[in-house]
Amino acid sequence: MTSFVFLKTHKMHPNHNYKLTVKWTGNKGTGTSSYRAYDRNHEILVEGKTTILGSADPTFHGDKTVHNPEDLLLASLSACHMMSYLHVCVKNGIVVTDYSDEATGIMVVNDDGSGHFIEVTLHPVVTITDEALLSKANELHKEANKLCFIANSVNFPVKHDAVSKI
Repeated sequence: MTSFVFLKTHKMHPNHNYKLTVKWTGNKGTGTSSYRAYDRNHEILVEGKTTILGSADPTFHGDKTVHNPEDLLLASLSACHMMSYLHVCVKNGIVVTDYSDEATGIMVVNDDGSGHFIEVTLHPVVTITDEALLSKANELHKEANKLCFIANSVNFPVKHDAVSKI
């Protein structure tokens, strides 16, 4: 009789599945009959949540008054980092009372019309309650970046220029 021993080397976590609908709303009546015959407007619909109005970047004939995919990518990186950072602060006994980030990103467009982000820099300004923990609060951005699901999903660097204050 052969017996098998299974060693559990790490905790298994279930997959997290996400679903949304993107609905184009920019048909002006003639569809894509020409490059300027349609709007790039769309809606991002997630069941039970507020609809997000979207368009292309104004450079690409989009509506400058609504979010574009580039805005949303930057927002996803910034929000994910913030949530990861708040988590590691709790684990390390740092009380955060305020957090804001003015994230920036650089995207290049190639001659063939394709493009990609080459970097994003997050500029979080974090207010904490204990001056003795300012240095540790700044260091924790590295740990938060390692935990951030979205930063782990992109193929360009996500940099941090963080400031912690009392």
